Amino acid sequence: MDNEIVFDTSTNELQLLEFLVGHEFFGINIAKVSEIIRFTELTPVPSSPDAIEGVFMHRDKLVTVIDLHVVLGLPIKEEEHGNGLFIVCDFEQFSVAFHVSTVLGIQRLTWSSIEKPPAVSKNSDESITTGMAKLDDKIIMILDFEKIICDLGLNSEIEQETFDNIDVPADLDLSRHLVIAEDSPFLCKVLIDALKNVGFKNIHSYYNGLEAWDYIRSKKGSPNLKNEVAAVISDIEMPQMDGHTLTRLIKEDKELKNTPVFMFSSLIHENMRGRGDSAGADGQFARSQIGELISALTEHLNK
Repeated sequence: MDNEIVFDTSTNELQLLEFLVGHEFFGINIAKVSEIIRFTELTPVPSSPDAIEGVFMHRDKLVTVIDLHVVLGLPIKEEEHGNGLFIVCDFEQFSVAFHVSTVLGIQRLTWSSIEKPPAVSKNSDESITTGMAKLDDKIIMILDFEKIICDLGLNSEIEQETFDNIDVPADLDLSRHLVIAEDSPFLCKVLIDALKNVGFKNIHSYYNGLEAWDYIRSKKGSPNLKNEVAAVISDIEMPQMDGHTLTRLIKEDKELKNTPVFMFSSLIHENMRGRGDSAGADGQFARSQIGELISALTEHLNK
């Protein structure tokens, strides 16, 4: 099987690829998936974490394979060894294949049908689940694939960058309030730490676009609106309300339309850039471009 993925980009909707790891149901936004292929022979990577099964060449690309059975601590039956499917995803500069038991199909949902998973520990940024979809008699857990690859050291530069080379204007008011909409606790923490590192003091973070929108519109009518909502940084795919819808609501509002909005997502590619431009985004940045994002933010705030 060699399935090329075609996905819909309707506003505030997603197609969730449903798959099994063991006997548990999980999902990934189809927009992150390039294709699905059968298990193939792998070359082991010496001294790599147990979850990294190996690598293989595919369409002239080196693809790293992550076994989700190991990541999730779910047993794999003896007869399933050397079987299953690879869900191949492109993360900016590299490709990763997630080894799953089987793929069940595509579920078309609205972001409003995705709920926040219950907190299971005090360290919320340690969770590898960003949402859950309730369908009939089952629950599909949506995994934080960016956190998984960072935990395995495949994209560790996102945490290692110090941002010391960012030129922050001396007269920039770093007390102005920033709003973040990001459903990954891990990436939200990385972004907040980066903003604090360059001096920003007032950062309001929200799990999804709807929560962020509720906060933003509560400030309408305030004489200090430009200070209380100085800029918005938003993920694209989020439960309840996606980033494009949030951006459009801001840009279509007479009071809020001049508020700069920056998209920050692993889904930044040609098609998504077009959607972001249509929604009115002032800038769009991939996960590895936090430095460029902060530079654009400070430049906007200094106008």
